[in-house]
Amino acid sequence: MRPRRLARRPRERPQGTWAQLRSLNLTVLLPPLAAVGVLLVVVDAETWWHGIALSLGVLAALVAFARWAAGDVLRVAVPCLLVTGAVWPLGVLVLDTPRAFWGVALTGPLVVQQLSRHRGTASVALVAFVAVTGVTRLLVSDDPVRDTLISYAIIPATLTLVGAALAFPNKGFSDLLRELEQSREREAELAVVRERMRFASDLHDIQGHTLHVVKLKITLAEKLLRSDLGRAREELREVHALVGDTISQTKELAYAQRRLNLATELENAKNLFEAAGIQVRVDREAEVDPRAGELLGQVLRETTTNILRHAEATRVRITLSEAGISIVNDGVREGPSPELRGLRTLRERVAGEGGELAVRQRDGRFVTAATLPAPRAGQGSGGRDDR
Repeated sequence: MRPRRLARRPRERPQGTWAQLRSLNLTVLLPPLAAVGVLLVVVDAETWWHGIALSLGVLAALVAFARWAAGDVLRVAVPCLLVTGAVWPLGVLVLDTPRAFWGVALTGPLVVQQLSRHRGTASVALVAFVAVTGVTRLLVSDDPVRDTLISYAIIPATLTLVGAALAFPNKGFSDLLRELEQSREREAELAVVRERMRFASDLHDIQGHTLHVVKLKITLAEKLLRSDLGRAREELREVHALVGDTISQTKELAYAQRRLNLATELENAKNLFEAAGIQVRVDREAEVDPRAGELLGQVLRETTTNILRHAEATRVRITLSEAGISIVNDGVREGPSPELRGLRTLRERVAGEGGELAVRQRDGRFVTAATLPAPRAGQGSGGRDDR
């Protein structure tokens, strides 16, 4: 049976915070902006072609806002700025409406805040364009200069400046949301990687351990074929049972149902060591806290495999405490210690639970000791089981 994949990328990514915010802006702000634009056209248009000209400016501004809400306003920046930028001088010099700046005052800040650099310069240029264009009204109007400047230059330039100024904190807020969303995505990816590593480690624990034990038992069965046929058959039956148990554990792992039992792992380790001719002594300083049993069982299983693979042990001593285990074996080969990647992975798991996994080699002995945070008082103590 093939194990299920731990993570599967959905066909469609769920909407993130950034996308939800843009969708909210589009839903909440676009209708009132459209209503304001239509109202300005109705109020200012004196002829049908005036209405068409002003409507083009409003339509370009609304398109720019819609694309901004979708996150790609730069795609339509040039045509929208050209249209709204043309409607403003047309309103100043021909249509006689100071409200024709509305389109460029809306579109300009939306485009400016998306620029990668020179946003300040672009904002100044935008405000200057609106102000200078409004001042040109003096060339065609006989109205008082003061009133003309206020209506066509000061008010439009001020409102455009406010819009441009608001674009900067809005940009900062948008960037912060984007970074938070990216951080969340990265953390989700790391969680998937960690889960895959956990799965690989558990699979190594199950199948790697079994393969080494099967190898040991088959070797023993071969030796017994001529001297003790009944014992050889018994070893082969144990191999068959062990393989079947491994298949079941692999299925449980695939469905996230696998749980290690320390007592079972302890009995299994004792049987394996004895089958290999290794004397085993188990000291129980206290009953193991059930919350620590599964992780300590993993340490015991991995250490048992390492001893059978890498050591020429004759004696193994296992010491159990409330939230710890220590395995000491002799028969350590001379030279540097082999790279025990399984224990390295387990060290990370133990550290993740607030504990510590230490390995050390000294005087021909190898010590593997795992300690988890001490459980609450009240656990009973056990005795000693020597073999």
